[in-house]
Amino acid sequence: MTPKPGSESKPSLLRGLTLMDTTMLLVGGVIGSGIFLTAGQIATSLKRPDLFLLVWIAGGVISLLAGFAVAELGGMYPEAGGSYVYLREAWGELPAFLYGWMIFTVIQSGTIGALAVGFAQYFGAAFPVFSDPTPLFAWNIPLGFTVFAFTITVPKLTSVAAIALLTVVNVLGLRRGAVLVNVATWMKFAAMGALILFGLVIGKGDWSHLSQPVAGASTDTSTLLSGFGVALISVLFAYDGWIYITWVAGEVKDSARNVPIALILGISIVAVIYVSMNLVYLYALPLDKIIATDAVVRDAADALFSARLGWWLAIMVSLSVFGAIASAILCTARIFYAMAVDGVFFRSMAKVHPRFRTPHVAVITLGVWSAILALIGLYDQLLTYAIFMMIIGYIFIIGALFRLRRTHPDHPRPYRCWGYPWVPVTYLIVTIIWVLNTVWARPLESLGGLIIVGLGIPGFLYWTRRRVSAAA
Repeated sequence: MTPKPGSESKPSLLRGLTLMDTTMLLVGGVIGSGIFLTAGQIATSLKRPDLFLLVWIAGGVISLLAGFAVAELGGMYPEAGGSYVYLREAWGELPAFLYGWMIFTVIQSGTIGALAVGFAQYFGAAFPVFSDPTPLFAWNIPLGFTVFAFTITVPKLTSVAAIALLTVVNVLGLRRGAVLVNVATWMKFAAMGALILFGLVIGKGDWSHLSQPVAGASTDTSTLLSGFGVALISVLFAYDGWIYITWVAGEVKDSARNVPIALILGISIVAVIYVSMNLVYLYALPLDKIIATDAVVRDAADALFSARLGWWLAIMVSLSVFGAIASAILCTARIFYAMAVDGVFFRSMAKVHPRFRTPHVAVITLGVWSAILALIGLYDQLLTYAIFMMIIGYIFIIGALFRLRRTHPDHPRPYRCWGYPWVPVTYLIVTIIWVLNTVWARPLESLGGLIIVGLGIPGFLYWTRRRVSAAA
């Protein structure tokens, strides 16, 4: 991000991420717990194995369509904050702020909290000493007509410890954070690749599962389309995270070139892994078994190989989730840094550590808030409301491509969106239809998301007035 006048002597962020680092940040950030936890929900909505695979392919295609468009924006504005910057340049400060507000209050802090709880769950499965649910501390807090039971348990402390460790690593330097993500992602590749390869080659599965719908599955077109739209909620959430690398673009070497390449390459890698993993699930288990289980990867491995793989699978999932948390913390803090530099967020978040050259205040604040959400358990409810607004945010980001083509036709574009305007138009049509279906199918969640975003407007008015007063 371009420094503000008079800030030339202040420490700034360093461009220390290579193309490999950037791609691993994307893949590591996307592949977390979703691929291991959502299969049952998706199968319940669809009840047909062909649609079960098709919805994962559709999610990958939809994400890639968005990736082509965002790649052009990433080349235009290779700055810290990424999508926040695109929204600011195309639509103005208020929409950009509300996007950042949503990222801070709910989406990323809630995602990190949820991932940390998932990490603690699977880490505890591998090492039972960390799985004891007995409360170490309990406090009943009266809230109006109800009582909130707040407890501290070993798994909760494990989740907070994971957030704290990764927060410290990301404060201590960009390279330290990137190396950790790289190692975790390559180990994740190895584990998932082994499961896919050996599962399909020597596993004791049955290809007939791919042609066996659940008994009583609907053949009504409107019902199937509605179910497909509901299933896409979980699928798109599992694919979410590819936008991360735009947030850290201000620290990518030759970012005008490398960010677009990493976007397209990374999304493609994730799509191949996701479809392959779900193919393994179907090869191992009939769809009704996938619906019935809440641990599909464990049951699939049991059917293909042996129940003795349980320990290694728990390690694989916990490692996958740990890498996703690392990527999320590293990238997300850069949005708050960009907002603070613009004067529309806490000023302290614009600080860069003089030695480590990281936005340390933003990183620490994100870690603390995420740990609080993990401790009190609100992340799940908040994320339910935020998923809807997340997709609306993507619609405005892709819409920024069309607006900036018109308002800034001469701005340098190292990469131009492949298939423009049809590729981004296709994405907008599909996602707008999805939004309308979500409003119809889940109106309370949609309204909740709008309320959370609206709560940020007073904050925007406060910070902009404070900025004007400081400049006067």
